Amino acid sequence: MTRKNSCPDINAQHYTINWHDILEEGLLVMASATTSAGRGARAKADTQVAVEPPSRREFLYYIWGASLLLLLGQAGAGIIWFAFPRFAEGTFGGTFFFSPENVPAAGGPPVSEPSGRFHVSHLEDDSLVVLYGVCTHLGCLPPYFEETDRFECPCHGSKFERSGLYIEGPAPRSLDRFATTVFFDDGTSITSNEDGDPIPLEGRRIARIEINTGARIQRDGKV
Repeated sequence: MTRKNSCPDINAQHYTINWHDILEEGLLVMASATTSAGRGARAKADTQVAVEPPSRREFLYYIWGASLLLLLGQAGAGIIWFAFPRFAEGTFGGTFFFSPENVPAAGGPPVSEPSGRFHVSHLEDDSLVVLYGVCTHLGCLPPYFEETDRFECPCHGSKFERSGLYIEGPAPRSLDRFATTVFFDDGTSITSNEDGDPIPLEGRRIARIEINTGARIQRDGKV
């Protein structure tokens, strides 16, 4: 007698577990997680940028640039210094306070001031002029000769009147003058004009004289 199974006939294929597919899916999930973790690590590494020290060429560029800036700064300071010089009073290039007591008599020999490189001439017409004591030819120092009543250059023979006007020789122009201001006892004052003409005193009593050796006046030609 044959016993029949009361359970329904179920196709075993539908309940067969495909372990191969499960294993493959698990590996894919693990690979995906590993890839994500690797990407996160790389992204984190990318955000942490390491600062490398400058190369030898970059270092030399920096040194060269700093040296150039320092050189330009020194040159600029030198230009400013020479363009806007500062001189102490009583030194050449600055202002001299000439005492009225040292002014020569009208028509007398000029008085020289070696530290200021100038001559103070009091002319016959009672006017005052301050002359730069350097020849306008090649820069020699022409002294005043009382015998001839003129300045005579020992180098090339240029000659100038006591007023500084050209007489003869290779000099291209008369002696240069310094800008001068004469202050009088009556409170008035007169300053040299742009041509450096002698300042008329007109018998007034001088209180003080200021001579600016930093303001040299060149006359045009031999006048």
